[in-house]
Amino acid sequence: MGTDLRHVTNMVALVTFDVRGFDTLGEEFILFSAVTGVTMLLRGDRGEGTSADPVRIPHRRREGRSEAVTGTARWLGPMTLLFGIYVTLHGQLTPGGGFQGGSIIAAATLLIYLGEGYPAWRKIVRSVLLDLSEAAGVGIYLVAGLVPLLAGATYLENILPLGEVGSLLSGGLIPILNAGVALAVAGGFCSIAIEFLEETREPNEDET
Repeated sequence: MGTDLRHVTNMVALVTFDVRGFDTLGEEFILFSAVTGVTMLLRGDRGEGTSADPVRIPHRRREGRSEAVTGTARWLGPMTLLFGIYVTLHGQLTPGGGFQGGSIIAAATLLIYLGEGYPAWRKIVRSVLLDLSEAAGVGIYLVAGLVPLLAGATYLENILPLGEVGSLLSGGLIPILNAGVALAVAGGFCSIAIEFLEETREPNEDET
């Protein structure tokens, strides 16, 4: 069925982005709203605390990172990032897709935190870029559905060449939708991680 209708070999991708593509768009906005809600609740009056010093807990010794953790995280971080991109790009061919790939990419950024520490992590993972990533992901999905309307088709109806079965460019709109979902998920999960980790930092002088 998938190979005949959309030239894809992953039936889950066919159902998610074709049969029930409009429902998946709704799920993207649910994620977008949930991340916005978490950010607003955690941020409160604290602002954007980026202090490098973690909160000190009385009578608890602060342990530093071991060389083994640092070295392992430095090796696994880039590898995990590449794997997340691979899962996203091959979502129409093998199990995976935008949500799974975006989650793996977000996990890769946390490995950078484990290996390099909070200050270096915040220089790479910036709130503004994550907000743009999440908004761009939802926007890609929305616009990909609107473009077919301009061509006289229905919302999210495929108007692109389906490509050859088994090819990276097969599936018409599905790879584009996968990319949009990956951007939204990675940006959203990383934004939540930032807010939680900021709760563990000592306030900056201008926040006290």
